[in-house]
Amino acid sequence: MKTIKFIGDSSVEKQFVATLRKNVNDYFKQKGISVKGNHTMYIKSVVMLSLYVLPFVLLLIVPMAAWVAVVFVIVMGIGEAGIGMSVMHDASHGAFSNKKTVNEFFSSTMFLLGSNTFNWKIQHTVLHHTFTNIYGYDPDIDTKAVIRLSEHAPYKRYHRYQYFFACLLYGFMTLFKLVADISQLLDFSRKGITRQHGRNPGLEMFKLLVTKVVYFSLIIGLPLWLTDFKWWQVLTGFSILHLTAGIIMSTVFQMAHVVEGARQPLPDSNGVIHHEWIVHELMTTSDFARGNHFLNWYIGGLNFQIEHHLFPNICHIHYRDIAPIVEKTALEFGFAYNLKPSFTAAFLSHARRLKELGKSKS
Repeated sequence: MKTIKFIGDSSVEKQFVATLRKNVNDYFKQKGISVKGNHTMYIKSVVMLSLYVLPFVLLLIVPMAAWVAVVFVIVMGIGEAGIGMSVMHDASHGAFSNKKTVNEFFSSTMFLLGSNTFNWKIQHTVLHHTFTNIYGYDPDIDTKAVIRLSEHAPYKRYHRYQYFFACLLYGFMTLFKLVADISQLLDFSRKGITRQHGRNPGLEMFKLLVTKVVYFSLIIGLPLWLTDFKWWQVLTGFSILHLTAGIIMSTVFQMAHVVEGARQPLPDSNGVIHHEWIVHELMTTSDFARGNHFLNWYIGGLNFQIEHHLFPNICHIHYRDIAPIVEKTALEFGFAYNLKPSFTAAFLSHARRLKELGKSKS
């Protein structure tokens, strides 16, 4: 697989990187606290897992009308998204805890979404975080079905309408990933990525398929066996679960990178991005709604994406406190800090960016 080098062309960038790291490290030293999570992460994990598991258990053991079941399934979808954003995400970055076993345990909650931890590690932790917003390297801005997310992607006439229908299609994210995991792992193995990370391709595919079988047996098989709901009602509920989670997670993810002001640079002919990696992350990422405490709690600090991308090893519970440090340091060195003041402002900015990407450059 081709790689990219990040080489800053100015001493200012190098000085900024050193100063930023020092300023953030000094904050934790002065406070005498760990960069990892604390007891609040365990509390949040219990809440998110309960939102997902308890409604499912009640669906299995308590007879209820179909419309009540739909409400329970929607709550499960909210919980599923919360697990993905607030629990699994930090753990997969090793930021949940200082203990490797704890991080591995909570990152395995990815299986509750029906997906695969190894795929996520490569797609998100390795590719997306290393090559943020670089078309052809960052899978997060690859064209999603009929949604064009990069200015460098091939243009089709139907893209002009994507700002109308994109959010509805975002709901299919987790449903699509249930199947796409297989082709994605095959692609990683074909490119040699699986072996590069010390994994056996055949064994990883076996593990993926077994976990898929277990997941479908539980999430679809148990309701068919233990409840009076018809097969089509169970499949409808399963779809609603994933559509709910998919809309929430996809929308939140896109509002960090596919918004106005978030750049999409390409490397030169030698595979070089002429910026320090940290400067590149700052240029390609956006924060939003920093003052919304509930949003920050529920989406696991993903509204502080700048801080997350600069310091992915730091737990999201600290982002609110280090964000002013990051912003102040960036502005002192003359770098833009992309901040949308609210969820609505970020959502509208994403819609405008989608509309812009739906226009032909020819």
